Amino acid sequence: MPTNKNAMTRFKILDELLSNRHHNYSLDDLTEEINKRLSELYPDTNGVVRRTIEKDIYYLEYEGPFLAEIERYTVSGYNYDKQKAYSKKCLRYANPAYSIFKQELTNDEESLLRETLSIIGQFDGLPNFEALERLRLGLGAKSSAPRIISFSKNPIENTNLLGEIFTAISEKQVVQVCYHKFSNIQKVHEINVLPYLLKEYNRRWYLIAAAESDGKLLNFSLDRIDGINALPSHKYVEYDGDINERFEDIIGVTFIEDSPLYKIVFWVSNQSKGYVSTKPIHESQRVVKSGTESILRKNNPSLHEGCFFMIECKYNYELIRELTSFGEDLIVIEPNEIRTKIIKRIQNMYHGYCLEE
Repeated sequence: MPTNKNAMTRFKILDELLSNRHHNYSLDDLTEEINKRLSELYPDTNGVVRRTIEKDIYYLEYEGPFLAEIERYTVSGYNYDKQKAYSKKCLRYANPAYSIFKQELTNDEESLLRETLSIIGQFDGLPNFEALERLRLGLGAKSSAPRIISFSKNPIENTNLLGEIFTAISEKQVVQVCYHKFSNIQKVHEINVLPYLLKEYNRRWYLIAAAESDGKLLNFSLDRIDGINALPSHKYVEYDGDINERFEDIIGVTFIEDSPLYKIVFWVSNQSKGYVSTKPIHESQRVVKSGTESILRKNNPSLHEGCFFMIECKYNYELIRELTSFGEDLIVIEPNEIRTKIIKRIQNMYHGYCLEE
């Protein structure tokens, strides 16, 4: 067995990669991925060369106690930098369930897992979790336990879609998304993307992904996605940073790059202030301080009682829709740019209703 200090760590990583059915790993891919993970575990490491990984694989197959059955196969690869397809020789365990580290759960571990799955199984409204239910029942959990928590959900015609995208993100797979627009549901568009996040907003699920061609971030509503096709031979490029931070300054999912961060002050009537207080329009929402409130009341004498709030976020369609959803019970005071957009929306609504008379 290889004797250098990283040998067991390499075998652990290699074992995981060879049993993975969501990626097609060549010898170079295995070397790159192992070096990446080693550098995360041991920042001072110099890494390993391809020849070392070749010896590790040979040991797994022929010299060690494992005698692992490893198959070689060829797929069509894709070079992200050159945007070019090529023939790729890959390796993996013949049996995807095989592992040199496989062991049975202890009684305590099985009991803990069974109770955890019983808790998770009480959540309703999560599609494509039949496998979780089978695992839960297989460990002896009660099938008649009442559901305690229920989520609202927007039914998706393809109920497997959420699970397929979840798998693609967790396994870091490039996928081809086939989707349509509401304006032309007959025309199907196809695009290769790097999936990063599943985000729920206003009872809709969205896929946040980067276009493989230029890295531009896009969002796709799942009710407009007709299907996805995994591209395991395409190289996945991870998002640089925390993708969730992108949504901290907006409402919803539409991100307008050149929008400034607005400080939006608005008044809410007594009738609606309780709803706005307990369900903030944005995470930055806060009540306007008393000194500033006095000035606002003096400058807006028609706004009796009620309460003044402030949020800080970027402009997008969802912001305007949320602010106008309260009707006359919410009035934006500043800034003028947001007031103007709201006034225009209200005027368009008024014009639409007048045409019907």
